Amino acid sequence: MKPWVLVSPSSRGIGLELARRLLRTTDVPIVATARKDLDQTREHVLSGLDGVQEDRFQVLKVDMLDEQTMADAASHLKTSFPSKESYLHLSLILPGILHPEKSPTQSNYDHALQTLQVNALGPLMMLKHFSPFLPRKSTTLESPPGLPSQAVWATMSARVGSITDNNLGGWYSYRASKAAVNQITKTFDNHLKTSAGEKALAISLHPGTVKTGLSKDFWGNVKEEKLFSAEFSAEKLMEVVCSRGVGARGRIWDWKGEEIPP
Repeated sequence: MKPWVLVSPSSRGIGLELARRLLRTTDVPIVATARKDLDQTREHVLSGLDGVQEDRFQVLKVDMLDEQTMADAASHLKTSFPSKESYLHLSLILPGILHPEKSPTQSNYDHALQTLQVNALGPLMMLKHFSPFLPRKSTTLESPPGLPSQAVWATMSARVGSITDNNLGGWYSYRASKAAVNQITKTFDNHLKTSAGEKALAISLHPGTVKTGLSKDFWGNVKEEKLFSAEFSAEKLMEVVCSRGVGARGRIWDWKGEEIPP
């Protein structure tokens, strides 16, 4: 069985750097997604990656607000990766938007709805359409260099999604969306225990504060040593993904490999 990897989205920030890193450090097919400008995303990911086999990389249209794009992408991949010949070894689901709300009076219905749709419902619908590609108990796994020994479904969360760790308040819809991600992760991992046994697991990830468009308004409030580049974040997140075994399943892990309480 031949493994492949999904990184969604990959048009910028951490997703772009994760796709680039995986192309450099593995030899498996990489599927990236973008909401628009697919050719531009492909060009940005491949830029400067001399010697990489470009034919093992493809970019598909996926919009976290449009389930049909997910269904279409999954349908396309059934041809590229037939279930009898291949399986999804690593899925990195990374959407994120943030509308700051320091107090309840700053909450906006449309902004809150969009936050929940992109950050939580988007990953849930990705599960619906792409989790069938994951291995089952009967699947024979490979151990490709640069990837975890088991199949991993990893979804981007955030420390502020922890209810236990919430001592500051604020960011109501963003916190709620990431808490939902953690619940989705745990629930899906329970499903994987039945369908895949120890051959696949689900985790949530916290990348730290990364210098991307999502956190731009808050760079000034973060110590320089705590403000990470997207390249550094991609490196650390892959270290976490590759070092977590089945004992880590269903839980939330930060970029240092430390568990965040739910």
